[in-house]
Amino acid sequence: MERHSVAPRDDWQAAVEAQGLIWHSDADGPYWDESAYYAFTLAEIERFEEASEAVYQLFLEAGEWIVGHDDVLEQFGIPDYCHKAIRAAWKDEPPSLNYGRFDFGYNGEGDPKLFEFNCDTPTSMLEAAVVQWDWKEALFPELDQYNSLHEKLIGRWAALRSHLPGRQVWFTHVADAAHEDTITTTYMRDLASQAGLETHAVVIDDIGLDAAGRIVDHEDQLISAIFKLYPWEWIVRESYGPDIVRHLPSTAWIEPIWKMLWSNKAILQVLWAMFPGHPNLLAASVVRDRIGDSYVAKPFLAREGANIEVVRHGEVLARSSGEYRDGLTMYQELYPMRDFGAGYPVLGCWVVDGAAAGMGIREDGLITGNRARFVPHVIRG
Repeated sequence: MERHSVAPRDDWQAAVEAQGLIWHSDADGPYWDESAYYAFTLAEIERFEEASEAVYQLFLEAGEWIVGHDDVLEQFGIPDYCHKAIRAAWKDEPPSLNYGRFDFGYNGEGDPKLFEFNCDTPTSMLEAAVVQWDWKEALFPELDQYNSLHEKLIGRWAALRSHLPGRQVWFTHVADAAHEDTITTTYMRDLASQAGLETHAVVIDDIGLDAAGRIVDHEDQLISAIFKLYPWEWIVRESYGPDIVRHLPSTAWIEPIWKMLWSNKAILQVLWAMFPGHPNLLAASVVRDRIGDSYVAKPFLAREGANIEVVRHGEVLARSSGEYRDGLTMYQELYPMRDFGAGYPVLGCWVVDGAAAGMGIREDGLITGNRARFVPHVIRG
């Protein structure tokens, strides 16, 4: 694992905008950072692939155990009225892309270690699947890249096609000012279209309920299947949450409600309890003293690095603010991150239906927040 400086393309802003990445910069500088790149050996890439698929199997076993324990679902903070629906979805396996991004720590030595799994509303997908590949082809066409996310997602949509009523899907998101959610959802919609599905767009605020409590769009059309870039933990706490859960058989939600199990950081302690000492896991517990005096404290449902505290030998090294103060806190063993010259890289390793599908790298301080930079990579050696 090496980090190299490289001259950005003269027209890099226009180049990434042409691929859809319009949030490439803000007042503080670039988010997409092609002034550097990471180079990995093929052996390292194979290690990341193996880790992704191995940890995915651990999540399957953990999910199977969790659905059998109401007390664990309660500890996860999942409302009681969702428990039956989660168990049913886990058993019946409704249509699902079953995709996600494992965030791994890796300092160039040993095995990558799981920080968390972003699998309900994962972002940085366009950057990983398309933008960094276009960069590689422009600068290093002779080299390879760990990247099959685009093709695997199209393949997964194609596999779901016959399981979706009318072979059509609605796509929804928040109308965010930076347009990241908008473009990410539009990219996913394009993938579904390439797989032969009829697609429709609807902003989350324009979704409503008909007289029977079924989900309809802004034109009062019954939504038979919907891809959402909006987390389940928010949906179930909306006023219409109980109606959505009650009418799940009428609408296929992608991703399904059982993703609430995997996207919750509470699962980290379940994994460690079930597979203590696994080479790709870090010790985790809701009891701080079980971890020792070097740990990362994170709320069960925090996002974008909010409300995180990094402690080493009892000393607070970094702390972030945010809106996720309520609920329980997870304590995870501190991993020895390595600064390669411009911050600490976190490997976002993608899986699609259990198969390793590529990687995107974000750099930041000890806490990876929404100001992290995305840095491309190549395989060399």
